Amino acid sequence: MATEVLVPTLGESITEATVGEWLKQPGDAVAADEPIASLETDKVSVEVPSPVAGVMGQHAVKVGDTVEVGALIATIESGDGAPAKSAAPQPAVTESPASAPASAPSGDAAAALSPSVRRAVLEHGVDPSTVKGTGKDGRLTKEDVAAAASTKPASAPEAQATPAAAPASGGRKEERVKMTRLRQTIAKRLKEAQNTAAMLTTFNDVDMTAVIEARAKYKDLFEKKHGVRLGFMGFFVKAATMALKDIPSVNASVEGDEIVYHDYADISVAVSAPNGLVVPVIRDAQDLSVAGIEKTIGDFGKRAKDGTLKMDEMKGGTFTISNGGVFGSLMSTPIINPPQSAVLGLHRIEERPVVRDGQVVVRPMMYLALSYDHRLIDGREAVTFLVALKNAIEDPTRILIDL
Repeated sequence: MATEVLVPTLGESITEATVGEWLKQPGDAVAADEPIASLETDKVSVEVPSPVAGVMGQHAVKVGDTVEVGALIATIESGDGAPAKSAAPQPAVTESPASAPASAPSGDAAAALSPSVRRAVLEHGVDPSTVKGTGKDGRLTKEDVAAAASTKPASAPEAQATPAAAPASGGRKEERVKMTRLRQTIAKRLKEAQNTAAMLTTFNDVDMTAVIEARAKYKDLFEKKHGVRLGFMGFFVKAATMALKDIPSVNASVEGDEIVYHDYADISVAVSAPNGLVVPVIRDAQDLSVAGIEKTIGDFGKRAKDGTLKMDEMKGGTFTISNGGVFGSLMSTPIINPPQSAVLGLHRIEERPVVRDGQVVVRPMMYLALSYDHRLIDGREAVTFLVALKNAIEDPTRILIDL
């Protein structure tokens, strides 16, 4: 007797999702509560567990299909089935021989890879069987493939294209890929922010000498005591909560013809996920220590990579911090995350000549960017916020004594 697998409740106000990938193929053995599919919602990927143990039946929908809550997506048949690794190759998963590149993974390898990872494998010419996956349950991620490609010897035979493998047209190619639901939502929200807010960005720079010295001095003791690495985000989040307390309009939002002020700081932090940036929220960050902040961010980063962040963890937020510096950004004008009214952009640290006590010296400097809604926040308040943040970072003792 077959058991139906239905789209589970996805969260408040979310009624539909997109099928991201099938984790089990027809004929695979399935344990109770084992994930069989991944659904992409507006905010996160959600895994669909099997309600019973048995054998994976037929897929009722395809990757890329939009499904509503409660809709049938597959069936689970009774029986033991075959281990997933020995399942027969699925024609619907792999490209046809006529169109598949010579390096395309096939059969079992292709079935185990998500579409985005499969594209990365083809682009980089990497053998997925030789790469250790760091995703959930050991699955490969795009980052795993890129890392393997970067360490691959340039002289490796498989990395060299041969004349026989060259396309007859001379190499000009195009690929049309449907936007993921998450990317569509990001695009919509960012455009809405531009259309609604009177957005403006102001800049400052900060000397990172004191924070770098403090981190170098205490990082080993910090990690030993708290079990997490001491980074720069802990300092910036804590300094931002102090500045938000002094300049409450930066932590406020506009709702209709009213301004809503918050006496707490729920800080949204942008972290990388396989399908793009996600923005989980550090609740009541003003009450957390630097160690508590670092632990929370570390947990967010790990679970974003695994795809296990919960939708409730990305709701709300009164202020956002985005660190483009980890990707090498020198300067940017970040877009606010509605209904928030401001976002702080951090950038890469680089040594630059500055004047100190009449002398030109070299210091590790970072540009700070605050984008804000000018309907609510005046230029004076934006600049005052950045100066307060700058003062706290350049003299971390201020963070300790709440000055």
